[in-house]
Amino acid sequence: MVANNNSTLSLRSILEKDKLKENGTNFIDWFRNLRIVLKQEKKSYVLDEAVPEPPPADATNAVKNKHKKHMDDSNDIGCLMLATMCPELQKDLEHLEAYEMSVHLKQAFQQQARQDRYETTIALHDCKMAGCE
Repeated sequence: MVANNNSTLSLRSILEKDKLKENGTNFIDWFRNLRIVLKQEKKSYVLDEAVPEPPPADATNAVKNKHKKHMDDSNDIGCLMLATMCPELQKDLEHLEAYEMSVHLKQAFQQQARQDRYETTIALHDCKMAGCE
């Protein structure tokens, strides 16, 4: 059990090493690393699924336990996400659940990252073309 905990802590350290920057220039790498950590912890579903509404009082214990696990995992991962981003982003996102943070960050930074990658590709292509002349 201790070895598993150590590997989890070791894997989480990759997120702490390169925190998400306010301008999101490292979003793609940060998000990929976050997914790797969550895959290892078997909690990646919290980025893809919002926490469902609480089950009715007469729901089975299995349904109640599943909901509680999702809430607990979302809280854990939300805290991890906040801890691995710059203070400015923490202030803006601390009121959100992990899924909501994921959606917000993708909307804010994913398109920017695609545009940056596109512009870099064009610049590289232009350099290659200039070298051929």
